[in-house]
Amino acid sequence: MLLPAAIVTFIFAYMPMGGLVMAFQDFKPYDGLFGSKFVGWKHFDFMFQYPDSKEVIWNTLVISSFKIVFGLIVPFVFAILLNEVRKTAFKRTVQTLVYLPHFISWVILGAILTDMLSSKGIINSTLISLGFEAVPWLANGNWFRFTVIVSDIWQNFGFNTIVFLASLAGVNPSLYEAAEVDGANRWKQTVHITVPAMIPIAVVVGTLSLGNILNGGFDQIFNLYNTLVYDKGDIIDTFVYRTAILNGQYSFGTAVGLFKSVIGLILIVISYRMAYKYAGYRIF
Repeated sequence: MLLPAAIVTFIFAYMPMGGLVMAFQDFKPYDGLFGSKFVGWKHFDFMFQYPDSKEVIWNTLVISSFKIVFGLIVPFVFAILLNEVRKTAFKRTVQTLVYLPHFISWVILGAILTDMLSSKGIINSTLISLGFEAVPWLANGNWFRFTVIVSDIWQNFGFNTIVFLASLAGVNPSLYEAAEVDGANRWKQTVHITVPAMIPIAVVVGTLSLGNILNGGFDQIFNLYNTLVYDKGDIIDTFVYRTAILNGQYSFGTAVGLFKSVIGLILIVISYRMAYKYAGYRIF
């Protein structure tokens, strides 16, 4: 039963890794992988010597770090709050509503947010009607970062909430009953039963998220950013798209992708070891 999935994974996930050799070549499509000239570490040197490289890497780290941290805290807290709801119908309705944005692509969400956050959009119009000044959400670098982080959390926290709620499904109800008999109120039950039950899955989610520290979210950034916010909003993927892919510099793009993958692998290994050492939890 596993054979078809294994074959598909091998064809689409492992065979393309042969293309990583382009990172060490001046790849020309008409010469192919075997005819293109090898240039060693040339593209990696260029990646770090390019004037905007440090700024782009810093932007990626800042945006990704905030997404990871708040993308873990918000669903964690929300799952605890939702777990305290006793009306099943209301609980399921809220759970469905916060989960829906996860299925909407950033092409659609980007257009919606661009319209809502424009100078004459509904949000700025509301602010002006209340006596405040319009905010340049997508025209100022700092506000752009804030918009990107908040909108990403809004889209994805519903999915992560379900993951945390699933971890609570395995908690023995007798633990709460025993705690209540011993005089523990809802707050103490949450602190001593609910939170410890969620810690292992939080460790897993956090550990796996670190592997994406250099993925700032290409789809989101690409559909929201503009030339006014390049200094604070341009990430590695959008930078490569503009400077490499559109200009046919496939080797440079591959070099950046390989660099990201290696860093991601190192971070996952380190975080996995830390999770095992300090939390006593193993993924496999």
